[in-house]
Formats: sequence, structure tokens, C-alpha cells
Amino acid sequence: MKSVSQLSEPEVLALAISSEEEDSQIYLSFANRLRTDYPATSKMFEDMAAEEQGHKNMLLDLFKSRFGGQLPYITRQDVRGFMRRNPIWLMEGLRIEEVRQQAELMEIEASTFYSKAAAQARDVEVRKLLGDLAIAERDHEAKAIEIERKNVSDTDRVSEAEASKRLFVLQVVQPGLAGLI
Repeated sequence: MKSVSQLSEPEVLALAISSEEEDSQIYLSFANRLRTDYPATSKMFEDMAAEEQGHKNMLLDLFKSRFGGQLPYITRQDVRGFMRRNPIWLMEGLRIEEVRQQAELMEIEASTFYSKAAAQARDVEVRKLLGDLAIAERDHEAKAIEIERKNVSDTDRVSEAEASKRLFVLQVVQPGLAGLI
């Protein structure tokens, strides 16, 4: 198992591509899970998933132009010390605030990875794209706030807070009380 610093540039790009795909899938999973109770926040996660797909496509285009059409298979689990993602099925019970915190953490980790990868890249185009993606991931938190502001009105925010409280009572408090009886 290699660390990020031991990866070749094609391997770094392949890792970035698979990470962007996975992050997009996580955001889509969040969106699907939240759609019924939090439709506005669900839309925000759909927009974030689309953004990650755009990053993946930029990485694929650069990979193809620099290294050809054969992408090495490499995932997060193949790299020592690389950012890990909890399996989506283990995140089933996350409340809306926890989902938003998870998304924020994902963006911070991705930005850190791209910054480190850009610093070790020797190819100018690779270095530029990785640096640009580091900035983009760093800006995603602000963009998520902007998307949320655009998609989540004050009325939506109030109704989502009420739904979150209701779900908390149904998922945590009520079973706890039943256990005491």
C-alpha cells in the first residue's frame, strides 16, 4: 500500500477521479435520503453532486490528454493515510445538522488532498488543475451556503428545523423512553 506522496501523477489523478465520483454518489445519497423531509436541502446536495461530477470530468479530460485512455484502478482504500468515507448505509440515522457537517468535512478533506497533490505534481497542467480544485473545494463551503440560501427559504429552514426535531423525538427520545418502561 502506497501513501499519496508515493503515487505517480497518473495514480494521483485516478485517485482524484474515483474520489470525486464517490463524493458525488454520497451527495446524491444524502439528497435522496433528505428529499421527503428536507426538499430544499436535498436540492442543495443534488447541486453539490453535479459540481463534483464537473470536477471528475475535468480530471478525466486532463488524464486522457496527458496519459491516454487507460485509467489505473485506484480507490481511497488503496492509499495509506488517505481520507476515508464512512459507508453511506452506516449514515442512515444522521440528522440534518450531522449531514451538513459531514459534507463540510468532506470538502475540507478534499481541499487538503488537492493542495498536497498539487505541491508534489511536476507536470504543469496537472499541478494547475489540482491547485484549482483545491481552491474550488475550499470554496465549496461558501458555495454550499450560497446554494442553501438560494434553495432554502426562511420558511423552509423553519419547517426543516421542526421536521428535524420531530425525527429526533421519533428516532432517539421515544425509543429511549420505551426502553425505560
